[in-house]
Amino acid sequence: MNTPHKIHLKTKDYLVTGETFTLVENEYGDILQTIPAPDVDKLPDYYKSENYISHTDTKKSFTEKVYHFIKSIALKQKVSLITKLNNGSGKLLDIGSGTGDFLAAAKQNNWHVFGVEPNQDAAKLSANKNIKVSNALNEITETDFDVITLWHVLEHVPDLEDYIQEISKRLNSTGTLIIAVPNFKSKDAKHYNQFWAAYDTPRHLWHFSKNGIERIFLNHDFKLVKTKPMWFDAFYVSLLSEKYKTGKSNWLKAIFRGAQSNLSGLLTNEYSSHIYVLKKK
Repeated sequence: MNTPHKIHLKTKDYLVTGETFTLVENEYGDILQTIPAPDVDKLPDYYKSENYISHTDTKKSFTEKVYHFIKSIALKQKVSLITKLNNGSGKLLDIGSGTGDFLAAAKQNNWHVFGVEPNQDAAKLSANKNIKVSNALNEITETDFDVITLWHVLEHVPDLEDYIQEISKRLNSTGTLIIAVPNFKSKDAKHYNQFWAAYDTPRHLWHFSKNGIERIFLNHDFKLVKTKPMWFDAFYVSLLSEKYKTGKSNWLKAIFRGAQSNLSGLLTNEYSSHIYVLKKK
């Protein structure tokens, strides 16, 4: 990608370091980039937090319990989605597979599963569920997957264009690519502005809109065939955003803002997070 331009906003790493980052538009216009981006070898340091829930199975705090309850519902919905799209089971690659729960659920539904997870602690938890995963995408030699999924992963990828090419190589000609990412044009993003938790800099190196996803994947010969909202994300992101903004959880405000965002999405089709279903042209 070319040199970014036009500042969108400045925000902070509220999770680990407190460092300030700038979000700028790139040549696509509807995709934002985090600058400065950490060196690749330093990126893992920004994930070293007990509060980074997707890399743990801990259910100590009330927030963690809520997260995992919602996650259990979402898992069923994800497996149902890939099963419907593929008319049954098939060969699945989940990139950024975390603690392996999605792959375990898919395996129970007769999917032949593969995963990629660079975080070693998460990968160990995955192995405890009899789901062995690779450390990096280049370790996956299979090239004929029926479905490839990236659930809130694409925003973490340093080499975005190259990574999309590598994904494309591993998807068969009739396969389905499923991308889930936050939407910076949602109502909750606009309300919380620099405190919006889904910016999550610098772990999120990219920030997408619907137009941005469609344009960048069209550039790699993918067509967008369906967009689905992720209803629960508005509430969870609003809860974290309230804490970043006020220092308190503010559950009632978070529920109100999450509901407000989803209601706005019904009118604008701009939800807190979207699932994008893509096919090769």
